[in-house]
Amino acid sequence: MKENDLVLKTVTRIVIFIILTFGFYLFLAGHNNPGGGFIAGLILSSAFILMFLAFDVAKVLEALPIDFRKLMIIGALVSLTTAIVPVFFGKNILYQADWYVQFPYFGEVHISTIMFFEAGITLSVVGVVVTTILSLSGGKS
Repeated sequence: MKENDLVLKTVTRIVIFIILTFGFYLFLAGHNNPGGGFIAGLILSSAFILMFLAFDVAKVLEALPIDFRKLMIIGALVSLTTAIVPVFFGKNILYQADWYVQFPYFGEVHISTIMFFEAGITLSVVGVVVTTILSLSGGKS
């Protein structure tokens, strides 16, 4: 066992929530401000990589019901679908539609089809990065 194993595990439990919150914020801010699906995917995948470094890879994969290979395929299909669907309605590929929806406590929220495209990009990036890291480390992906 490493000397700093306890420190790494303790800090990881706290930092994971910060990383995930920041990644989620970048995802939501991305279609209006700097950020978006790609950088959010990189940030979110860094949280998974930190978990793999701090804890046993097999235990983390057992605790997370996520198949990262399927995640990248689902993300690619979501992005492809949101890019192509407007063509069937007589619009250009990657056409963007947006709405303003009123939510209690949050007020008016801007929702756009770009968010769905960015969600697909995020899922794809997380799937690819984590699968690559697991493959390189010899862990089961």
